[in-house]
Amino acid sequence: MVSAARRAIHAGSTGPNELERVLVSHEWVGGHNGHRRPVRHRYREPVTHVQGHAQPDQPRERQDDESLESVVRAVRSHPSAVLLAIQLVAVLGYPFLDDSVVGRAGLGVVQMAAVFVGAWAVRRTPALPWVAVLLGAPAMVFTIAEAVFDDTGWVIGVSALFHAPFYFFVSYALIRYLFHDDKVTRDELFATGAAFTVVAWGFAYVYAGAQVLWPGSFIAASEGTVRDWFELLYLSFTTLTSVGLSDVVPVEGHARSLVMVEQVAGVFYVALVIARLVALTARRPQR
Repeated sequence: MVSAARRAIHAGSTGPNELERVLVSHEWVGGHNGHRRPVRHRYREPVTHVQGHAQPDQPRERQDDESLESVVRAVRSHPSAVLLAIQLVAVLGYPFLDDSVVGRAGLGVVQMAAVFVGAWAVRRTPALPWVAVLLGAPAMVFTIAEAVFDDTGWVIGVSALFHAPFYFFVSYALIRYLFHDDKVTRDELFATGAAFTVVAWGFAYVYAGAQVLWPGSFIAASEGTVRDWFELLYLSFTTLTSVGLSDVVPVEGHARSLVMVEQVAGVFYVALVIARLVALTARRPQR
């Protein structure tokens, strides 16, 4: 009759990436004259973790899966940061793709999809699906059409008719996200910048539509009487930030009215964000 009881003696490292546990097995075996004697057997077995020792390297596939999961968690917890990053990448990437129809269309569709997904992640309002169907989907179609027929006035006008309200609604959703509670999270700080860029995009399409309705609304240092979309986006950013560095100038009355509205929106937005942060600071309990 044999009985066995095992207990761990110690754990030691047998290599730079290998950790093993040394175990002792006690076996009682029958001896002479009916007496039993203990027999000890030592053996090693690999372990994944022992307190006080470093955990060995995990398999490559498992490390890749964990890295991917950490990236997905970061994206889900910071959708506004992702949206802001894509907006800025689109600004930097547009000059490289300006001469490519496929590049302009692809960049526009990806940027619009990022805007909608970002708004969906931070503020799921009942109106958002309707906005996606009535404004977002047609805007994506006309993004491609505008890249193909960039000199066709009615295509640019209809594209602006869908794009501008879509971007303004998304900016409204992001601003509501900023004010939905009394705490400021890291993602809400990124949402401050994301909402700002979305407003600038919306006014750029407003200017594009105004240029179709009232030809000659804008002049610039470059040649031609029609400003391309990137020039109008540049005008929108310089107007919204109130820096006044744009070489694109509104010369027609309707265009000047729209630029003044954006100037007011830019100042109001900055004041709104500052007032929000000051109010939260004043409301914080004293320690």
